[in-house]
Amino acid sequence: MRAIRATTILVLLPAALLAQGISTPSAANLEARAWFQDAKFGMFIHWGISALLMDGEWVMENRRIDVAEYERLAANFDARNFDADAWVALARSAGARYITLITKHHDGFALFDSDVTDWDVVDRTPFGRDIVREMAEACRRQGLRLFVYYSQLDWHHPDYFPRGRTGRQTGRPDGGNWDRYLEFMDAQLRELFSNYGPLGGVWLDGMWDRPDADWHLDRTYQMIHELQPAALIIPNHHQDPLPGEDVQTFEKDLPGVNTAGWNSAAVSTAVPLETSETISDSWGYRITDGNFKSVASLVRMLVEAAGRNANLLLNVGPMPDGAIHPEHAERLRGVGAWLERYGTSVYGTRGGPIPPRPWGVTTQRGDTVFVHVLNWADPELSLPRLPRSVRTARLLSTGTPVDFRVGRDGLTLRLPPRDAGTVDQVVRLELAPLP
Repeated sequence: MRAIRATTILVLLPAALLAQGISTPSAANLEARAWFQDAKFGMFIHWGISALLMDGEWVMENRRIDVAEYERLAANFDARNFDADAWVALARSAGARYITLITKHHDGFALFDSDVTDWDVVDRTPFGRDIVREMAEACRRQGLRLFVYYSQLDWHHPDYFPRGRTGRQTGRPDGGNWDRYLEFMDAQLRELFSNYGPLGGVWLDGMWDRPDADWHLDRTYQMIHELQPAALIIPNHHQDPLPGEDVQTFEKDLPGVNTAGWNSAAVSTAVPLETSETISDSWGYRITDGNFKSVASLVRMLVEAAGRNANLLLNVGPMPDGAIHPEHAERLRGVGAWLERYGTSVYGTRGGPIPPRPWGVTTQRGDTVFVHVLNWADPELSLPRLPRSVRTARLLSTGTPVDFRVGRDGLTLRLPPRDAGTVDQVVRLELAPLP
């Protein structure tokens, strides 16, 4: 075990300067936001030493495991089947354009070589390799962007005090220094954005544990944007976007739907949108979780998100040895096969001119509108009036013309019979160009 190295010293800037800096995105940041909206599909990876207990990433909290007992897991983490290139290749085969990787979850364990703690994969485990570095290099080799997930909540660190809603049963002393913890957090984020090359951004999680605390977000956001101006800050705090944040994300929900009950009902029109979901029920690996969603249901999620102008971030929870669950891999490849055929109706699009309807959604790129018919069995589908006249209508899958008529109230499509097993009958409409 290596000695703990000196904590990074953070430079504090005047509050007025910080507020000004985080409120005005740079040109590189705006370009990255547009890229993100075009990408439409990412792969989330929840993994760490919690996987050893095979009961989800919240096992430390759910089983009320003491810090000292939990630390013993590290000695058993050998990850013999971890292969960064294989993980990235799977994401590519699924049609994902980016990966969001856990770098530190709520148990505080870092999957990178941190200078400010030895509670990390390099210092504490027999595996001894920097997983974030290997993933960053594999993503660069294969042309995907890497985003890093970082938990602001920490059940392990003694200075995360006062305790929040969770992590009260881990045997830590009832005392600590909140400002010192935030300096530790910023130091780790500085390491990630200084030592691993260009990153797509950071997915921050856990602020909901202490929603009324002063998280010094202006300082943290300013630091990240100074280190990498194009990096996107994606906060999973279930609130409306705050200054300095670049994406509004919705956990296990489509934007504005909020069936989970904790997401913001308001949907931003100022920043890109994202929804995150699981292939089974769990984020981290749980051996008893066999409730795998079908390829068809995952494709529908992707299409429903795109029709709401959002990305889908689809999660895998690798097994303790680092292998991706076979059922997860199978379903990801199934989504990739669908995107091979229909991806033009998703990638690079924005939400279409017709808001989501019970029958499906629309997406749009330039003069082309894609009508995604998800739930419709009748031969005719009536649509509201479009902003421009329709020149042609064809099935995306075959190019077959689709009969249509324009009436006073809108457009009616005469749909061909639906092939068995069709998840999404996509009709491509070409509109008259803008004058």
